[in-house]
Amino acid sequence: MKNLTRADISNAIYEKIGLSKTDSSKMLEQIFDIMTDALKKEEAVKIVSFCNFYVKHKKTRVGRNPKTNEEHTITPRKVISFKFSKNLKDEIEKNG
Repeated sequence: MKNLTRADISNAIYEKIGLSKTDSSKMLEQIFDIMTDALKKEEAVKIVSFCNFYVKHKKTRVGRNPKTNEEHTITPRKVISFKFSKNLKDEIEKNG
């Protein structure tokens, strides 16, 4: 299975839209910057028919070292979650 990289996406923009490679790369970076800024402000990023990114708050909980079975406290934190849209799930299942 191949990974799709930033360079691959930038190159696809270059080929499909016809922007220069530099402009394609800059556009992609701007999109990622906009998404990152929104998530930093804990705003959801909703891309219709594709996915949603959102920040979740994890509460304090007790964790356990699997080797020693020793308990320790895991501090509260924020995590980024990702949810596929139903349309994308259906499309993947249809072609899978």
